[in-house]
Amino acid sequence: MRLSRRGLILGGSAMLAGCASARATPIVTATAAAPLPAPPAVPPAPVVATAALTPPPLDPRGHVRKELMERAMAALDVHHRRIPLRDRMYLVDFKKFSGDERLYEVDLEGGQVTVLRTCHGRGSDPSHTGYAQRFSNTPDSNMSSVGAYATAGASWGSQQGPNVLLDGLEYTNDKARERAIIIHGADYADPDFLAREGKLGRSYGCFSVAHADLPSLRDRMGEGRLLFAWA
Repeated sequence: MRLSRRGLILGGSAMLAGCASARATPIVTATAAAPLPAPPAVPPAPVVATAALTPPPLDPRGHVRKELMERAMAALDVHHRRIPLRDRMYLVDFKKFSGDERLYEVDLEGGQVTVLRTCHGRGSDPSHTGYAQRFSNTPDSNMSSVGAYATAGASWGSQQGPNVLLDGLEYTNDKARERAIIIHGADYADPDFLAREGKLGRSYGCFSVAHADLPSLRDRMGEGRLLFAWA
């Protein structure tokens, strides 16, 4: 009886020791992971305003008279159906002396201007002063005509040889084909004539140029470009 009671006491002590051990063991519980910090906000790239591309200014050196340039630019729009090519145009300033460079090739894309000499009609300057004073569209007047022309391509004539045909687009020059108003080379437009006479000779209304200038001019004018003459 004593042994049994002692056994019970010992067993109870063991159980208490086991409970004590169990209470001493730390209990680990799962905890939620802390959220990762959000990445820093990246500011949007600044928008850089770019200037619109603008064509270079026409005639930056001021070769062409302002009124002549403005009238020619307006003619490009008015006669756009007859003048489809707008890479370059040709202007003649009949207000200038015949010995001066007054035929201009204007590069409408790059802005450059090439200058040459050209004659006026003998009927426009009967006293041969070197200045064209009057203009006409009348056949056999031997006068120059002003206004807008369309280049009509390279040609060859029995009298003048290589040339560029022109179609007059306005009432001031619409008889250009009937009058055979063309661009051609002439001895009286050559530099030696100018050096000797101090001015160019006179045509019968054509835009005569130096023989040396004609080949490249003839190729570049082609067909469908503006030639605009004014005084």
